[in-house]
Parts: sequence; structure tokens; C-alpha cells
Amino acid sequence: TYGLFAARTRSDNSFNRELAFKYIPNTIGILRDVFRFISLEDPPKPLQIIVDDIAEVLNVTDVNKILQDYYKEGKGKDPIIHFYETFLTAYDPTIRDKRGVYYTPEPIVGYIVRSINQILKTHFNISDGLADEDVTLLDPAGGTLTFPAEAIKLAVKEFTEKYGKGGKAKLIKNHILKNFYAFELMMAPYAIGHLKMSFLFEELGYKLEDDERFKLYLTNTLEMEDLEQIQIPGLSSLSEENHLAGKVKKEQPVLVILGNPPYSGISSNINDWTEKLLKQTVDGATSYYEVDGKPLGEKKLWLQDDYVKFLRFAQWKIHKAGSGIVGMITNHSYLDNPTFRGMRQSLMNTFNEIYILDLHGNSLKKETSPNGSKDENVFDIRQGTAIALFIKQKNKKTCNVFHTDQYGLCEKKYDWLDSNNFLPKNYKKIKPESPWYFFISRDTDKIKNYLEWKAIYEIFPVNNVGIVTARDGLAIDFDKNILQNKIMMFRNKNVDDQTIEQAYGVRDNYQWKINEQREAFRKVSDWENNFKKILYRPFDVRHIYYQKNIVFRPCKKIMRHMLEDNLGLTIGRAGHVVGLEHLWNLVFVSENIIDFNLYYRGGELLFPLYLYKEKVIKKPHVQSMILFEPETEYGSSDKIPNIDKNFYKKLNKTYKKELAPEEILYYIYAVFYSNFYREKYSEFLKLDFPRVPFTTNYNFFKNMAELGNQLVNLHLMKSKLLNNPVSKFFGDSENDRIEKVIYDEKKQRIYINKDKYFDNVSSELWNYQIGGYKVLQKYLKDRKTRLMNDSRYYCRIITAISKTIELQKDIDKIYQEIEKELIEF
Repeated sequence: TYGLFAARTRSDNSFNRELAFKYIPNTIGILRDVFRFISLEDPPKPLQIIVDDIAEVLNVTDVNKILQDYYKEGKGKDPIIHFYETFLTAYDPTIRDKRGVYYTPEPIVGYIVRSINQILKTHFNISDGLADEDVTLLDPAGGTLTFPAEAIKLAVKEFTEKYGKGGKAKLIKNHILKNFYAFELMMAPYAIGHLKMSFLFEELGYKLEDDERFKLYLTNTLEMEDLEQIQIPGLSSLSEENHLAGKVKKEQPVLVILGNPPYSGISSNINDWTEKLLKQTVDGATSYYEVDGKPLGEKKLWLQDDYVKFLRFAQWKIHKAGSGIVGMITNHSYLDNPTFRGMRQSLMNTFNEIYILDLHGNSLKKETSPNGSKDENVFDIRQGTAIALFIKQKNKKTCNVFHTDQYGLCEKKYDWLDSNNFLPKNYKKIKPESPWYFFISRDTDKIKNYLEWKAIYEIFPVNNVGIVTARDGLAIDFDKNILQNKIMMFRNKNVDDQTIEQAYGVRDNYQWKINEQREAFRKVSDWENNFKKILYRPFDVRHIYYQKNIVFRPCKKIMRHMLEDNLGLTIGRAGHVVGLEHLWNLVFVSENIIDFNLYYRGGELLFPLYLYKEKVIKKPHVQSMILFEPETEYGSSDKIPNIDKNFYKKLNKTYKKELAPEEILYYIYAVFYSNFYREKYSEFLKLDFPRVPFTTNYNFFKNMAELGNQLVNLHLMKSKLLNNPVSKFFGDSENDRIEKVIYDEKKQRIYINKDKYFDNVSSELWNYQIGGYKVLQKYLKDRKTRLMNDSRYYCRIITAISKTIELQKDIDKIYQEIEKELIEF
């Protein structure tokens, strides 16, 4: 249909069916090959009938008039893109998320293309910019060719304004059609891209000959293997496209690489070539998996995101060529996330100048403008974005990095991009330093000593994330009796699978099939012993059926320790847990197993205080923040402290005392609740798990540990301070249902419905956060429509938070003395 549509829109408004098979090179041939591959036979007759039917419709259609009317009615600047967006939404809206396919707004495209044109002049002494015949250009994620189209228009404008329109046709024929390239993986944007180019060239007054094409190739940029090496019958057209693209990938030097690569957190582009490209030094471009010559040890999938691989591909091509420019808009996570520090250093090793325009708009992190006003994304996505311009000049070794921000409403950002050209004065020079190499401004001077302190995962070496049920509706409940009924129903062979699915919202996935799991579960003889408690959210302990046929990821290697008499710290890293409005607050304590989403959007680690010996792994094993049990020579007959042995000995030697493991946990807990500590080291706490300063003064240690002990008891709801609640539950109505939660700041009340409320709740209490959650709000929100059967418990939560705030002030007084005399480890 795309091919025929293009053929119909020739300048003479005529239609030629045969031309349709040529006008978009290879498109119909590829479709035929796909049909043949799917059915293993050639079905020309049905295809011919379809072609004839569409041709008949188009033969009586004035397509040019439709397009002209579209422009006149002001429906958009690009009707082709409108058609494509409508098609994609109707055809398969999930493709957008799967492939990260999003149309790039024109202000973004314009800014990047104009910037590249300017940099060619200022940094490469190419006075004609994109119009110079020595400039080669590639969009490795071409989509509908929005970027190449803008580059072509600017090149033609640059040329005609300088030299006149007489040479325009030769410029297009000898330069643009020869030196501009693009790759695209998906058939729909590939076809639309060719269609768009046909319109563009006609608009510019150039009529493509039957044997001419724009060099947009149907290929996977991140795959180096030729399709000819894959034995698939009939795919001759696909193989030819891939072969032509392969020559550009492997042989053609490229001066300019630009575009909007897809964002796909779990990339499907995992192959030997991309793994080598990311993890090794290739053609001089250093690995993303090492920093300062040392392996990162990162196991996170973030370095496997597609946009990272496209940036790496671009870096490799430019590094191999020896000079060039990369201009792209991507996810902005790589600017400051610790996992990307090797990537940042590698980019600095390749390029001489790096310009970062952070457009923010990260709703996952609840970003706002510096003045607190709304900050919007320039795309219809939640992940923040940034424009990056990377410049490599020959015979230059050093790298300078420049950064600027744009916050605010989407239209404001578009206006800025439209009205500004690339000017270095719009950027601020920053100095990325080891070991993080941040591409944003960060005050790291005051935390240099901080980096010498023990990290929490070095003190408590055995840790893991919380459990994932993948089916909370079945596995977890407020009421143990209701949970028991669910589990008995799950076991009952007289209840069909569909009833279970509908009742509890469970679904099959790649690893869990309801019929298989139910059948296996019926063979479990001791099933009644698996009802446990779980810390689901801060102050929110629920009942769970903790068994592998029900729970998707039970994490028993670590969680089994919490089924015994134990304490555990639950600590998050802001890079994992988002939603923080101010200071880091990702720390809580538990006596039970914990849920993965204990904190907002999950990712916290659980550090049990004790390990029970009978199941301890004998050999040490370390795996990036998820550490397993080391050999230990201390502890009682049934349990050992989960505390690094050398660290434990150092503390005891310093204080000349045999410390109880609980004292160390209490001390750490108090430090992490110090607002002074959180404020001073906020920059680092945005990046990694916290580190702990240990004072040489035993009295300071003891006082902090005592305060930490009080905090732990408050948070476990065991403190005697809770016996005198600061808030009470009022209202004469018998209606205890949580209907609509409203906080009245003036009256300092929390209403659960029109009549019932909790009194004496200050704004500070109402907004107090733990784990990115406003605790009092979250607790009620999760119980909306339920009865308030635990008003006494809620009064005690309010009291616990009130007393926590008081204790934090006492902690801060001692903490400021702690850093004056510190133990060196």
C-alpha cells in the first residue's frame, strides 16, 4: 500500500502499477519474500488481486489534493507522520513500548540538525556545513527519516543561499543520494520513510529516476551478521538490503551520526557483536564495563538498554573514522547513574568536546522545575531525556564536557529549541572526575572522605532484594483467615483454573502456569506451615503464603534467616528507588521477610543481622550488591552475625569492648536517620548505597546506638513511647469505612470519611516520608474502601513518626561530633 500510494503521487498525478514495485525500492519484493517464507510457497495471485484493488482506489484519488488540504486545515506540519502515527496506534500500540518507537518532535530535530551544521563549520572548518560533498551522514535508527529529511532541507538551503538554485539538482544527485544513509529495522517506518523522501525530493524540485533511491536500508543496526549467512529460503530482497547496509556499517567512514535511538530497558539486541562492543575495547573505543582500567562488576541490565548500544555504535564508528560528530536525543539516565560511569569515561576517551542539554521531564523520579513548578517531558513517555552532541577532532587528546538544563512545560522547551542555535555560551563547563565521571554538575569535593568509609554492603555482606510474588492478590492479604481460604481454594481440584484467575487476578507467564502449579501444590503435604508475616510497606505488616508454587521469586537463600528470631535493615539506593521529593529516606527495619516494593518502585536490599548456621553456604561468593554467606568463626552454636569479621574485630579493638551485633545495627540506624548526614551527603546518596562513619569515641558510639535502639523499637511498634499516643480517632458515626482520605491542614486532621478523623496531625507528620512514600497517606490509600478496624494501630503509627522526628533532632546533635574523630579502616 505504501509503494502504491507513493506511485500515485508522482508530479503528473498519473498512476503506474509496475512503477509501484520500483518507487519504493525492494518494498514489494520484501513483502513477497515474507509471504513466501511464512507459507513456504509463492502466492502471487492473492497478492496481485490486492495490488489491483488498491490500485483501482488510488487511480481515482487525487492524493496531492488531499495532502494540500491537510496542510491548509492546519492539522500538522507532516501529514506522512500523521498517517504513520495513526497506523501504528491502530495496528499494534504495543510496538511503541516494545521497540521504543516514538516520533521525534520537530523542535528537537531542528535543534540537533542546526547544531551539527554549525559544528561542522566551527570545529571542522567545513564552511558549507551539511551541504559539503565530503560530509557523510547516518541515522542508525532512521524510523520515518525525520532527522535525515531535516538535514537534507538544511543542506539544500545552505547550498542555494550561497550558490543559487541552479546547482541544486546536482547537489541532491551527487551528494545527498550518495552520502546520506539511514537504517531501520521495522517495515512500517521503513516504507513510510521512503514515501516521505519521495515527497521531499519532489518538494525540492528533484524527480527521482527509476533506478534512484535514498539510501535507507532495512536492517538491524546492532547486528553485524549478513542475512546471506542465514539459511532462510526466499529472502533475497532482505539479504540484499542487509548486505548493502553491512557495507556502510563495516566499511563506510561516517562524519555525522544523528537521530533518536529506541529506548528499551531489556534489549532484544543481545548478540556476540554487541556484547563485545560494550564489554571490550574495540578499535580503540574503550569498554563500558570498566572504569579507570578496573572492571565495574555491574550485573545491572541498564548497560544493555538499546539507546546505550546505539550510542556505543555511533562512538565506535566515529572513533574508527578518526573524527566526527554524534548528535542524539536519548534517555538521560546515563548522565549520573553510577552504573554508567564506565560509559561516561569511555565517551570522554573518544570525544574531545561533549555538550549535554538535559531536557529532564522524568516523571518516574517526579522531577519538578527548580522553582517547584511542573516539569514536562518532550515526549509522551515517563523517562527523562537529554540531547547530546559529541565532537571528535583529529590529533586532540583532552576532553571538555559542557552541560545545561531546560525545565518547565513541554511547549516552553519546544520554544527554546526553536529559537536557539548551538552556542557554547549556553552551556556551562563541568569537570567529570574519577570514579563517577558525572555528566551533570555535582558537588563531590565534600564527600571525598566519605568514599573511604565502609559501605553498608561491606559491613553486612549477606543481602538481597525483597521477594516478588507476581500475584499479590493470591499470595498476600490483610487477614490471615482470608488468605487461608484463598490457598485452600487454590488447592481445591473442584475449582477450575478460570475461577482462580478471575478471583485473584493471576495469569500465566513464561515461568509459571496455573494448572501446573496447582497440580504440584496439591502434592505438598506440609502446606499449612507456610503462612508467614511480611513487611509489605513501612509500618504495614501483612500475611503471606510463602511457598514456591505461589510466590514467583521467594529469595529463600536470604529470606530464610528472617523466618527466625532476627532483625534486618532495609536500605535502598536512590538510583533504584524513585519518588524522593527531598532527602534520601530509604531506610527501615524489619523482623520479617520483606516485599520487593517496600519502597516506592522497589529495589531495596535486606541486610539480616544474623545468619542461621545450619544453612550457611561455606564458600564466599560476591556478585554486585547481592552477596552470599562467607565463612565465619564467631557467633553462637545456632547463628552467626552477618557482620564482616575483620570489621567486627577492628571495632572491638578500637573500643576495647566486645560489642553486641545489635549495638552496631542500632548505631548505623541512627546515623542513617540523621538529617545532617542526609543533607551533607545528599549528592552521594542519590547514587549509591550509603556508607557509615564510625567514631573513635566510644561514648559517642554508645549514645548513638542508644538512640538507634529507640528508633528501632518505634519502627517495630514495640516502644513504650507508643502507649501515650499523640493522636486520637474521633467521630460519632458508626461508619468506619475509609471512603475519601482528606487532610485538613488548618484543623490538623486526617478524615477517612465525612465524619471520622484522626486529630493532632501536623503537616510535618502528614508529609513524613520513608522509602519515597508519605507513610500516613500510603497506609490509608492502600486500605481505601476497607473498614478502619485498626484505628489504635494507626494512632500508634502517627505517634511513632512524631517520636522519630524528635529523636532525629537528638541524633543530629551527636552526629556533628562523630566526624571529628573517625576510625580508619
